[in-house]
Amino acid sequence: MTEFSSLDDIIRPLKALTILGSTGSIGVSTLDVVGRHPDQYRIHALVAGQNIDLLSEQVQRFRPKVVVTATDEGRASLIKRLGDSNLPRHQWPEFGCGSQARVEVATDPEVDFVMSAIVGVAGLEATYEAIRCGKRIGLANKEVLVASGRLVIAAARQSGTELIPVDSEHNGAHQCLRAGKRTEVARLILTASGGPFRETSVDRLAAVTPAEALNHPTWKMGRRITIDSATLMNKGFEVIEACWLFDFSADEVDVVIHPQSSVHAMVEYTDGSVIAQISATDMRMPIQYALTYPEREAAPVPRLDWNQARSWTFSPPDLEKFPALRLAYQAQRDGGSATCTLNAADEVAVDAFLKQQISFPAISAVVEETLARVPSRQPQSIGEVLEIDERSRGVARQVVREKADALQPERSQLSVRA
Repeated sequence: MTEFSSLDDIIRPLKALTILGSTGSIGVSTLDVVGRHPDQYRIHALVAGQNIDLLSEQVQRFRPKVVVTATDEGRASLIKRLGDSNLPRHQWPEFGCGSQARVEVATDPEVDFVMSAIVGVAGLEATYEAIRCGKRIGLANKEVLVASGRLVIAAARQSGTELIPVDSEHNGAHQCLRAGKRTEVARLILTASGGPFRETSVDRLAAVTPAEALNHPTWKMGRRITIDSATLMNKGFEVIEACWLFDFSADEVDVVIHPQSSVHAMVEYTDGSVIAQISATDMRMPIQYALTYPEREAAPVPRLDWNQARSWTFSPPDLEKFPALRLAYQAQRDGGSATCTLNAADEVAVDAFLKQQISFPAISAVVEETLARVPSRQPQSIGEVLEIDERSRGVARQVVREKADALQPERSQLSVRA
């Protein structure tokens, strides 16, 4: 006969989750993991932006207690869709919208775990406040640390919470670092696929289209992060994030191009040993790792077949061809609000490229010019970070207009010749 030491051994409470960015790729993958373990997890809140159709489906399946949309219009649209569904009204969630509602569902006393997966600074305040409340965080939002790493890490240390990285590279580094003491580590190596233009000549880059840049060879991601992967800015953000997560200097983090995307991160120890984290390119593995850490459970991801012949290659990045990575390193070395400006300018520049207002190489040029025009300072609050972010965006938009205007004569000449 089995003996139980307490009631908790018989009935284990479900871990309550708030997902910031439930309709994005990370949010969808998180819900896939959660849906496979209904005996372990329940959804307290779903937070989403504009994809109301998918959000409605998620509400009907996972029955969250609260749903937060970005706008009142989104909330009204969701209510209408639920009204047209078969979900009984007494099973509907509470509804909220906007930044304050995001903070409330991230800091609710019922919540055990917050998945921070909103792209951009929209998820910064809610994630920061959840950290201050001591919630365990699955960190999939680069902007949280890129824009305000010093404040976020200070808050995490004060509350004693854990930030478990979900990005495949940082999650891999987190696993590798378990092999030894932090004082025994010489350096961290992050891998990059190289994006769709790894083999493209520098001369050809000025003519690449948004469709070509969005055709990532390995990962299926959102539009901005896919373009950032093409410029290698995304890898630059990961360098900054790694510095804050694992207490590295920029000089202790290297990037190597690894097109096969099987090795996600490597840690070199002081004795010369290198520990690598290797897995299939499936985000459900790092998501589940974050949910179950420090334990491991079987994950619904493909296994590498070691009976198949394979080859992996590694090469250094070309910083002249991809200056965005160089700019990210420099911003981290400069410190202060430089990385906040870096992120803000990049988001504006990527949007301009997708709208075909500027060329692909101009993305990095806009970022570099914005960094030169916006003085760096040490923000003392999240509110100040958001102010710097907004000012940097304004400067970046002006730079985009200048570069777009400069292109007009060239475009007019091309039209005449045609």
